[in-house]
Order: sequence, then C-alpha cells, then structure tokens
Amino acid sequence: MPEKPDDDPFHDCELDPDAVLGTRTFHDVLFTDDTETPVNLLTGETPAHSQATVEKAKKFAASIDTDTPQIALPASVETQVETQSKPYTSAAFFHFKATGSLERHRAYHAAYGSDAFTVDFEADYASGDLTITVERANES
Repeated sequence: MPEKPDDDPFHDCELDPDAVLGTRTFHDVLFTDDTETPVNLLTGETPAHSQATVEKAKKFAASIDTDTPQIALPASVETQVETQSKPYTSAAFFHFKATGSLERHRAYHAAYGSDAFTVDFEADYASGDLTITVERANES
C-alpha cells in the first residue's frame, strides 16, 4: 500500500484498479455512419451541419490537441438541432459517455496516467464498439 496518496493513482477513485483490469468492450458508444441525425420535416432532408462521415469524425477527434487520445462520440439529435453542430463530438477514450459511468471514467483515467499500468484501446467505428484493455505494467 502506498505511504502517501500521491503514490496511489487511484487514491481519489471510487473504484480500485481491479475494476478496470483486463479487457472490456463498450457496445454502440462511438459515432457510426448510422448515428441518428435530425431530419427537416418539411423537406425530409438532413441539415448540412448534421451530414458527416466516420472518416471526418475520426479526423476531427485526432485533430484535438491533447496528450490523451480522443474518440468520436455521437452527439444527441437535440444538441445537433439546438447548436447546429455536427453529429459527433470528441472526448477522451475513457470518457464517461463511452464507459458508462463517472466512476469507471476516473478509474481508467487514473490507470492511463500511471506508469504502473498499460492502457490500450480499439475504436471500431463500423460497429460503434470501444474496447479498452488495462494491464499492470510489470505483467505486459
């Protein structure tokens, strides 16, 4: 057990490392070509700002200037309408919208930021699935 909380990357997490160790797949969380977009009821067409491809979404996510790898998540239809935004948004690969909970988000973030763990992810934009693998660094 670490002597100081600063030595433990999970010191302020609700979950311990065992909660994120291994491989877990989060289904239907990524932007896909089938992500719902608004339709103008008068014309039956999708507004220009909501027309997008997975390639554009991936390029957008990759363009975010951060040390943490980003993924493209679907934006809600309401957000697209209210802000006239694209049907995707960018977020860290362990974002709570992808992992399902703020507790899991914090635990993945702690593992990713720690030298004691290796964290890899695979974003499958065809299926919308995100797979995250966490291992102890001395085991990989």
